[in-house]
Amino acid sequence: MSDPVDAAPRHGLSLEEQLCFSLYSASRLVTAAYRPILEELGLTYPQYVTMLVLWERAPVSMKALGEALGLDYGTVTPLVKRLETAGLVQRRRRTDDERAVDVTLTEPGHRLRERSLTVPDRIGAAMGLEDEDFASLKRGLDLLAVNVEDHLR
Repeated sequence: MSDPVDAAPRHGLSLEEQLCFSLYSASRLVTAAYRPILEELGLTYPQYVTMLVLWERAPVSMKALGEALGLDYGTVTPLVKRLETAGLVQRRRRTDDERAVDVTLTEPGHRLRERSLTVPDRIGAAMGLEDEDFASLKRGLDLLAVNVEDHLR
């Protein structure tokens, strides 16, 4: 007997057939799994992904930060302001271009990285995926994002 999920048509109107609903449900649940872990660090999920970019690339311009996160300037600015209020980052106008603002990590921002090293393993345990399944799912989601972005252009 075949698996009903495999046999489902791709274009029906039943909720169970909707890839978008599976993505929405998984995203909501994964974000919920992050919540208590990130609360220990004093971060929300959007702040955490912002810090990931900064830990990898800082200093980074507000524009580049928004691009990396797929967020517009109006969304990134309050996010960075909250991180600045928490003492984790600092914003500085560039001397060569007064319109451009760079974001750098403060010492507490650097130290928070060390406290965050267990987050991926703890979330991985919540996901319960083998390494190969995790990698395959990530590749599939990355491809989906690229395809939809190309379609929207």
